[in-house]
Amino acid sequence: MLSRLAPTLLLLACHFSIQAETLPNYVIIFTDDQGYNDLGCFGSKTIKTPHIDQLAAEGRKMTNFHVPSSVCSPSRAALMTGCYPKRIGMHKHVIFPNQKHGLHPDEMTIAELLKQKGYATACFGKWHLGHTPELLPTSQGFDEYFGIPYSNDMKHPANKGKPKIPQDESWLKQGETFSAWGTPLIEGTEIVELPVDQRTITRRYTDRAVKFIEDHRDEPFLVYLPHSMPHIPLFVPDDVRDPDPKNAYTCVIEHIDAEVGRITDTLKKLGLDKNTYLIFTSDNGPWLRFKNHGGSALPLREGKGTTYEGGQRVPCVVWGPGRIPAGTSSDAFCTTMDLFPTIAALSSATPGERKTDGHDISKVLHGQSPSPRTEMLYYTSSGELKGLRQGDWKLLLPLARKNAPKHGKVELFNLTEDISESKNLAPEHPEKVEALKSRMTELDAEITRNARPRWSKS
Repeated sequence: MLSRLAPTLLLLACHFSIQAETLPNYVIIFTDDQGYNDLGCFGSKTIKTPHIDQLAAEGRKMTNFHVPSSVCSPSRAALMTGCYPKRIGMHKHVIFPNQKHGLHPDEMTIAELLKQKGYATACFGKWHLGHTPELLPTSQGFDEYFGIPYSNDMKHPANKGKPKIPQDESWLKQGETFSAWGTPLIEGTEIVELPVDQRTITRRYTDRAVKFIEDHRDEPFLVYLPHSMPHIPLFVPDDVRDPDPKNAYTCVIEHIDAEVGRITDTLKKLGLDKNTYLIFTSDNGPWLRFKNHGGSALPLREGKGTTYEGGQRVPCVVWGPGRIPAGTSSDAFCTTMDLFPTIAALSSATPGERKTDGHDISKVLHGQSPSPRTEMLYYTSSGELKGLRQGDWKLLLPLARKNAPKHGKVELFNLTEDISESKNLAPEHPEKVEALKSRMTELDAEITRNARPRWSKS
């Protein structure tokens, strides 16, 4: 009897072993300069985002989710590595086309983390972590890359001769003006289109993501989809363009939403939805000075380029049917740095011995526990130490200026009671100011001592 049952028992054992070792897929959608208020599920009354709202209805909305920088390159470096930008030498503002530095290839990215477990990996979109061949995604753990190497308002090769076109005019005549921006489109390490037709780029990124998912449906995969939009100049395909410039930003976000719908439809059609984590978030807050070409961070204060909440608290939706509790919202304090160790834990991958700054928030995403994160340092867009969040409290200090008085004032906010940072409590709580200042200095000193260099081409 046992001999006859042996093959069946062996097959069952193999089946359960395979099931136990099934690795989840990941889709990370990272928009550019999208504000906290720029989704229906985050309170927008003017922008319709039914597909992302549906993700929130089927998943988890993260309302206290942050990026560790208010500008592009440092923020993206933190997402990829789980580190403060200063720890990896990527904190001093963004990378321009005439600069030859970027994220050091010795750093481990999320893609390299997952390659250990046999994942297929792809990046479709804006990279902005270095544009020389040694620094592009295919040298940083991604099997495929299709996208622009830096912001869509930057010009190849040295950022010279950029057009001075008013944003409203650019939107009205986008069929004529897109060619004025000399931004390259790269496949692998080669420029394949110069200038890139920005009218269709959001859709083409999604086309590539959909095909990659279809091609790799039978193996674990990572799709990193960092959209170029809604960074100015704004463009959409002609068939979805609202000709009124007042609606330009709304039109771009609604187009991104439709393209997100194509991704989720593909996952559902292929039966991959229940084994996939999809994370939708932004690299920093909205570029407010561009008015109808920029978004909204309400009820938060300020936007891109600042250390106020509007610059670094971003919308985030996490979707994973059967894994993420549906229709839930979490105010747990989390950051993009936490995604690296979280994905490592979910995939049983080894993050290596290099010091990182993220926390495993997998239990937070699954609705099982509070966040392990209690603190976050604030640095300016140029990498200067500015403040500390600790629990409910947030301290921002005036910046020291060479041969000049400090700029600004000491500010202390209780974010639980005052999310808009409207009431400065520093005069009332000098002891809290001193305690946070001491801790801020201590944390930054450790990062400074152990900072690793960025890569630079001599």
